[in-house]
Amino acid sequence: MPTTTETSGPHETEALAAQLARRLRAGDVVLVSGELGAGKTTFVRGACRALGVEGPVTSPTFTIARRYDGAVPISHLDLYRLGDLADEDPALLADELAEDRVAFVEWPEVGAPVGLDPGRVAARVLLEHGGGDLRRIRIDP
Repeated sequence: MPTTTETSGPHETEALAAQLARRLRAGDVVLVSGELGAGKTTFVRGACRALGVEGPVTSPTFTIARRYDGAVPISHLDLYRLGDLADEDPALLADELAEDRVAFVEWPEVGAPVGLDPGRVAARVLLEHGGGDLRRIRIDP
């Protein structure tokens, strides 16, 4: 059942993501949506911290993907600049979506990864601006 929570700052957004991360396993994919500046990368950072990542967690907007070492390997993808992936080779993102890792995909609505088994989607997250640092976050498991 979907839940909606309001957070009043980055620390609360990261803490909410950490709660989700505790149930993630290798092979899980989390789709993270929201407008520019809504806190998608902040949410992913909180999840990565809970999964044991200690170094910087930054947006992969210009690199498409970043990898992190944690309790399980993690891929962080940002599809904003890719556009429609419908005509792309399914292998384009295969390494980032491998079943030995947890993957967080920002901007999945821009171009959902081709060939992704919908059964691997552990959660869909929607972040919305609520004014100032306030965010409404819907998590649909």
